[in-house]
Amino acid sequence: MQLTTENKAHIDSLDVRALLGRVRHAPIGDLWFQDETGEYWMKRLAQLRLQDGGAYVAASKDIGWD
Repeated sequence: MQLTTENKAHIDSLDVRALLGRVRHAPIGDLWFQDETGEYWMKRLAQLRLQDGGAYVAASKDIGWD
């Protein structure tokens, strides 16, 4: 999916838990994780993980895989 201003603003508004939860539970082929938008989503998640790894780990444990 092309990275539009609206998509970027939406991704930037999400916290680490929301970003990670969507990655974990998205259906295969989800457009949010394809092309430019998908690259930006993962880049933003990585930035937040580097800023506060503890929040990332806590979110990961809370979300789980089910």
